[in-house]
Amino acid sequence: MDDRTGRLLIALERRAPLKSVGWLHIREGRLLSVRTRGNDTFYLPGGKYEPGETAVQALSRELSEELGLLVPAEQLSEAFVIHDVAHGKGGRRLHMTCFTGGPQDIAPVPGREIAEYAWFDRRQARERCAPAHSQVVDRLIAEGRMAG
Repeated sequence: MDDRTGRLLIALERRAPLKSVGWLHIREGRLLSVRTRGNDTFYLPGGKYEPGETAVQALSRELSEELGLLVPAEQLSEAFVIHDVAHGKGGRRLHMTCFTGGPQDIAPVPGREIAEYAWFDRRQARERCAPAHSQVVDRLIAEGRMAG
């Protein structure tokens, strides 16, 4: 209630964007993607920050937990940031920092919540991946890092 006018005030809750990290790993023109258990949509390898982590620390930890890959934070370089609506999060905004680097000749081993991994081209990404993932693919194609 506004003390001056006596009118009821309505406050709109605005949730902070969901902050995440993603790994850009391309092989033979296809982008590495992962699917979590119980979900049919694919995402970039990566995930959310733990309290006190930097973006590269979060990605290094997530790659170890999700795919059994030891990628030191020093080997990762920021590529770009994607802003979109987080898939399956009720309209919450997503702020995803994407990185390149790390080992090129890898053999991922799905762990924890990851059910499987796959390598997708542009068409497959549009059909099977979250909207932010498609935005990443479009950006990689525009930058000449991935074939259109």
